[in-house]
Amino acid sequence: MSAGLTLTPESNKMKGFITISQEFCKGCEICISFCPKKIISRSDRFNAAGYLPAAFNNNGECTGCAICALVCPEVAIEVYRD
Repeated sequence: MSAGLTLTPESNKMKGFITISQEFCKGCEICISFCPKKIISRSDRFNAAGYLPAAFNNNGECTGCAICALVCPEVAIEVYRD
């Protein structure tokens, strides 16, 4: 641990966010089903292929667990951790 860094229970919790490629997503909703925080939903806009892709509802609860990216058959999700 580096000098001057103090970890509290809140700061020890890893936070993250995801990006979803709207053009790669085919709206299968697998990521929606598997997200433990339920922060992925269906978009209200069609993509160029005519699908309703998934959308990330960033409310600060994403832990960066990457389950959504692992189950995505189109590899349309990228996960970032703070």
